Amino acid sequence: MIIQDVINHLEALAPLAYAEDFDNVGLLVGNKSNKVTGILVTLDTLEAVVDEAIEANCNMIVSFHPIIFKGLKKITGKNYVERVVLKAIKHDIAIFSIHTALDNAQHGVNDMICNQLQLTNKRILIPQSATIKKLTTYVPKKEANQLRTALFNAGAGNIGNYSNCSFNVEGQGTYKGNEDANPTLGKKGENHTETETKITVTFAKHLQNNILSTLFKTHSYEEVAYEITTIENKNQNIGIGMIGEFAQSMHENQFLNHLKTKMNTKCVRHSALLNKNIKRVAVLGGSGSFAINAAKTAGADAFITADLKYHDFFSAENTILLADIGHYESEQYTKNLLVAYLTKKITNFAIILSKINTNPVKYF
Repeated sequence: MIIQDVINHLEALAPLAYAEDFDNVGLLVGNKSNKVTGILVTLDTLEAVVDEAIEANCNMIVSFHPIIFKGLKKITGKNYVERVVLKAIKHDIAIFSIHTALDNAQHGVNDMICNQLQLTNKRILIPQSATIKKLTTYVPKKEANQLRTALFNAGAGNIGNYSNCSFNVEGQGTYKGNEDANPTLGKKGENHTETETKITVTFAKHLQNNILSTLFKTHSYEEVAYEITTIENKNQNIGIGMIGEFAQSMHENQFLNHLKTKMNTKCVRHSALLNKNIKRVAVLGGSGSFAINAAKTAGADAFITADLKYHDFFSAENTILLADIGHYESEQYTKNLLVAYLTKKITNFAIILSKINTNPVKYF
């Protein structure tokens, strides 16, 4: 197995195409063609984590947070980021970051929080826009079924709980090839009319290269007429945050104790108690103040996130309970998720869970 094989598995879980624009995800250090000797999974790639990988004979680190976030103009070891990169390169260790791609995945960071809290009826809090593409193409009628099937097999035509979805219209296509043309139907230099089927299918944007490759490989025409557009429909399975429900509501104090226990945090900063029961809960791992209004709109009784500032708590406005459990604490189980996933996909060697607590915040 090579580094790229592991990356392919990770992208199946959380396609990098859905990472936020500001983020720096993917292979940050290393050669994707190198053979894998072992994989260490961590939340943050610190020097101690690289040392742990060296000791465990792991030449690939799968990290949630990217160690390289801003551009590096020099790598001299003057700070912890540069020292990590230098040590990883020296020991030929690849570093891969999945970060907001996993934040936006259906079975990612926020799904893990919901599972920890035992929430059910889960759905994405803020579905990501511009994630669905539409392909329109034209094919000889007799080849339409073959092309549709190929496109479906490539991942096109999935809408919600339905697959093999397409729209088809028959019509007359016309063309005339010049002297350099090599038409599969008709003769060059002559007008040709062909009964064609117009096929329209939707697909997830991260599949575009695969869809186009399938189209060109399957279509018989020398020049394939097609168009791709981005549609406004939102994919309800891709996006940031998640909302779910407890099987039975609980009082605020009981909820906060439940939250503290299940998320293994020593401190929960929260807005004013409202003396009401909590049943519907929105969650967003990491810094999530931007989603407070979305949680309100979704009818959440409480919103769990991290890094709330002083004035963010005023945004509760006596309509929702805001709970800040800490950045590390909200994402701490992410590495367990990745280890469990990779262990199922890769069975020829162990996937190692880092034993290092990388939380830079300490409590007195």
